[in-house]
Order: sequence, then C-alpha cells, then structure tokens
Amino acid sequence: MYESVVGDAALIVSELLSNAIRHAAPLPGSTVRVAWTLHDDTLHVAVSDAGGGPMPHVTQASAAAPGGRGLGIVETLSARWGVLRDESETTVWAVLAAAPVAGAAVRGDPGGGPGPAARSSVAGA
Repeated sequence: MYESVVGDAALIVSELLSNAIRHAAPLPGSTVRVAWTLHDDTLHVAVSDAGGGPMPHVTQASAAAPGGRGLGIVETLSARWGVLRDESETTVWAVLAAAPVAGAAVRGDPGGGPGPAARSSVAGA
C-alpha cells in the first residue's frame, strides 16, 4: 500500500539502529527499541536506547571517512526528525510522507486502515 516509503523507512531505521548500537548503551535487558506508527499520510519511525553517548547530530564527514553520514541520510529522506532525551533514554525519531496507493489494502486489514502501531526490540545491542 505504501510502497514508495518502504525503502526510505528501512534505510532510516538501519541508520538509527547502527548509531544506537555503535554510540549508545542498550536499554535494560540489553535491547534497543524500534517503533513505528502509520498515520493517514505519514510514517513515524523511532529508535530508542539508554543514551550515554553524544547527542545525535548531523555531521559533515570527509570524502574518505568510513562513516559519519547516517543522520545526514535521515535528514535527507525524512520530512523531519529529532531527538528526545531524558535521564534514562534517548529516542531518535523521523517522520516520512507516506501517501497510500489508491485501491490497495494493508495486509491483514481488508478495510485498508493503517492498523495499530508496531514495536520491536533488538536484543544484544
């Protein structure tokens, strides 16, 4: 139903997960949490960890640098993104435009509605 946003969302989640695993501490239970919510015309994705690393921000990596481009990719592919941080958790989130394809239904929902929010935890991060 939302084919045009699936690839961008997968890349954004991959970048956010990579950053959480590389730069932050895991949540209790050695997990990193991934959540997404599909609204009428937007997809919200978020990755949460226990923080402890530097505040996530876009950097300008040199051409020879092996990394440092992830949040720039997130910024380019999303309509907006940001960081929520408190004393026990850091969540980096992004919002993508998600225009539905006319006449398509979401799997498992014959009415074509967006369904509930989904969450996943990645253990061993």
